[in-house]
Amino acid sequence: MQEFWDQRYDTEEFVYGKHPNAFFKDFIDRNHPGSLLLPAEGEGRNAVYAALKGWKVTAFDFSINARKKALELCREYGVEVGYHISSIEDFHTDDRFDAIALIFLHLPPEHRHRMHRKLIGFLKPGGYFVMEAFSKKQVHYNTGGPKNTSLLYQRQDLMDDIQDLELEYFKDKLREVGEGYYHRGKAEVIQLIARKLN
Repeated sequence: MQEFWDQRYDTEEFVYGKHPNAFFKDFIDRNHPGSLLLPAEGEGRNAVYAALKGWKVTAFDFSINARKKALELCREYGVEVGYHISSIEDFHTDDRFDAIALIFLHLPPEHRHRMHRKLIGFLKPGGYFVMEAFSKKQVHYNTGGPKNTSLLYQRQDLMDDIQDLELEYFKDKLREVGEGYYHRGKAEVIQLIARKLN
């Protein structure tokens, strides 16, 4: 899997674009800056946007090429992001964050719950868990996301993962995506915002 992503990001073009995910951008625009963790951040588009808005951003991805391009984007926009090479499995920090955002991060079902619970553990009390991912209905569209339906999500899967968080927003929707070459057109997504109470 790491080899797949290194190959995908091995191009001068930013394959998912340089602009932030629309759902993520809306969250950032509506909240006061704080500390933010971005797992599997890829080429850095969301990290750079949050940093421009005053957030202290920590990001990681297991692709070396992703980090290289993300740091290039940071230089282009004149911001700093703490960007690490790591898988979710191997990522560790003593820091706690005001928000964690997972943008089109699709985990195998045998690892999903455990990895989501690990990431939620990095939230401060009152911190936000923000997520947009392709739903299982996305299998009918050729506009992005895994072709393996086991990697697509449904509401009940995610409810199990966030059972102790306060749900603020949770919606299935068909929306237009325009994120570089690989996310373009109508897509079925799940959007989620939940808050850690303590």
